[in-house]
Amino acid sequence: AALCAHMLVSRGLLDLDALVTDYWPEFGKNGKDAVTVRMLLSHQAGLAAIREPLPEGALTDWDLVCGLLADQEPLWEPGTRNGYHALTFGHLAGELVRRIDGRSLGAFFRDEVAAPLGIDFWIGLPAEHDARVAPTIPADPPASEADVPAFFAKAMTEPTSLQGLVVMNSGGLMMPGAIDTREVYGAEIPAANGISNGRGLAGMYRPLALGGTFDNVTLVDEATLAAMGRVEVATARDATILYPTRFGLGFMKPIDNLAHGGVENSVLLAEEAFGHCGMGGSLGFADPKARLSLGYTMNKQGGGLGMNHRGQALVDAVYRTLGYRQADGGGIWFA
Repeated sequence: AALCAHMLVSRGLLDLDALVTDYWPEFGKNGKDAVTVRMLLSHQAGLAAIREPLPEGALTDWDLVCGLLADQEPLWEPGTRNGYHALTFGHLAGELVRRIDGRSLGAFFRDEVAAPLGIDFWIGLPAEHDARVAPTIPADPPASEADVPAFFAKAMTEPTSLQGLVVMNSGGLMMPGAIDTREVYGAEIPAANGISNGRGLAGMYRPLALGGTFDNVTLVDEATLAAMGRVEVATARDATILYPTRFGLGFMKPIDNLAHGGVENSVLLAEEAFGHCGMGGSLGFADPKARLSLGYTMNKQGGGLGMNHRGQALVDAVYRTLGYRQADGGGIWFA
């Protein structure tokens, strides 16, 4: 969803410093009239969860979710803090794309990214591909209570907290096995149901590692690409996931949280890289300085909200092969 929004920025159709209401007038209700596109893309809009109780399967209903987000009072004053919009970001950015372009986010991505690049990547999977999807296997349970990430611990003990709303008010989507249904595969839930493989993820990021263009397919211009790689917000305690985070405009930036939960709460790349983890540890990123794109997907999840140890080991091997180094205790890679 973030990539598609940046493609519209590159084409002069979306202004990062414009109000969201310039494109989505209904969004301005209940204290959100001053929210800018920049705030929305950097997890500052205060819409990290939906307050209204969601019925089973609600996140597959695009209009319902976008309507609830437009109506909702923000969970904090927009622009004053940031918190990872884990399940709502895709609808928020995707609705911006739809309001400007007319196509749904999944259709825009298919027509403008996946098809031109020839990658096997879907937001809204056609039914004929269902048998190719590896079902998700939940992470192993933590060895002790002390190993439960703070986000999940608070969600389980305080269901009305922000963390509880993300997990418990997801229309059932956060429950084990809920994502592996035809209804979810075929829906457009950009924050949760992009379906691809490692080649597809790496292929999506490849133009972004090479100046914005690959094989005569241009996703963004150089100025937009530079903006995509910058840190927009950094906090010592993310309002949602309760540990330090660094975000660009829709993308995660490298973060060393080895002292705050280890690899599974970290994104240990080189500083110039930007990309995103998926729940359980899948990862895609571009590193323009190294001219590197990498994709890692798995169906056996890790236990945190960042990388998992398998994916991090692959990233480490790639950077080591390129001659990059880490400090003795691990951490961010550097040339």
